[in-house]
Amino acid sequence: MSLTSDFERLTLPLEHEFGISRGSSATAENVVVRVSDDEHTGVGAAAPSAHYGETVETVEAVLPDLLAAVERVGDPANHQRIAAAMDDVVRANPAARAAVDIACCDLAAKRVGLPLSRYWGLDPASAPETSFTIGLDDTERMRAKTRDAVDAGYEILKVKLGTSRDEEIVEAVRDAAPDATLRVDANEAWTPREAVSNTEWLADADVEFVEQPVPAENPDGMRFVRERGALPIAADESCVTLADVPEVAEIADIANVKLMKCGGPSEARRLIHAARAGGLDVMLGCMVSSNAAIAAAAQLAPLVDYADLDGSLLLADDPYEGVPMPDGEIDLAAVDRPGTGARLAEPVANG
Repeated sequence: MSLTSDFERLTLPLEHEFGISRGSSATAENVVVRVSDDEHTGVGAAAPSAHYGETVETVEAVLPDLLAAVERVGDPANHQRIAAAMDDVVRANPAARAAVDIACCDLAAKRVGLPLSRYWGLDPASAPETSFTIGLDDTERMRAKTRDAVDAGYEILKVKLGTSRDEEIVEAVRDAAPDATLRVDANEAWTPREAVSNTEWLADADVEFVEQPVPAENPDGMRFVRERGALPIAADESCVTLADVPEVAEIADIANVKLMKCGGPSEARRLIHAARAGGLDVMLGCMVSSNAAIAAAAQLAPLVDYADLDGSLLLADDPYEGVPMPDGEIDLAAVDRPGTGARLAEPVANG
């Protein structure tokens, strides 16, 4: 089988500037990858994060070697051989690898005419609802964003924290969304003792769980919070690759799996199963990115307990359509096309 491939950079404006404790951004930089045979084209995307040592420049630098390795394998369904071939030419670089793996999974499922979740033997009806993220901002703007999210039908909200006014923010969000399920994410901003104290008033605000309260470099601090805090703890920055899972099982309750951290859906499936074996609940997360990447993550949603797959929902405009998420429902059954479900969006007619 002969395969060809190419890639392009996309700069995607966000609907609102998106803030976390480490900073904010108004755009998302993605790199879209295409892998084709004579009949079908698989599409994937990289959404690199400097926090994990990647940029669009590093992605573009390694993609020629990764794609050449895939072309030498020649079979997009041979995920084991593709992973080994990519290992031979490029180590690490998980977002770049994720883009290639997504494109190969998309192509393999398209060649047999099945949605990717069906290709993997998953139940589309088992996907949990996704949360919608309220990024850090002025408190009143966060209140307004919360109202907008509730008006749009989202019932699960993830609130970014890590400021000197965290309690004020949660009060404002809860006031604007009295019936919503709330989750919070500190993105490593608290000390262990601060985190334990914060879980007490967060529990009073009926928050469901806290994500990454302390730095990943402090696993003992994570364990301290898990043992003494009033809420379950999710590990994000602490849970990057398969090798992290045994320690995460000792220091957290929930593993947050992201394609861009671990290298794509093929590796994410392994990580999810390992987390289950370690007694962890599993959340499927994402970076801010196009449906060219989010659609693949959505196809994995039936395997997990929680979903945070709003990366494309935060964009002002996405050139790709994906899996519909009305009111936060990951509606895999509504996708009537094979592969991940990602495809170029139809142009909007004027007048």
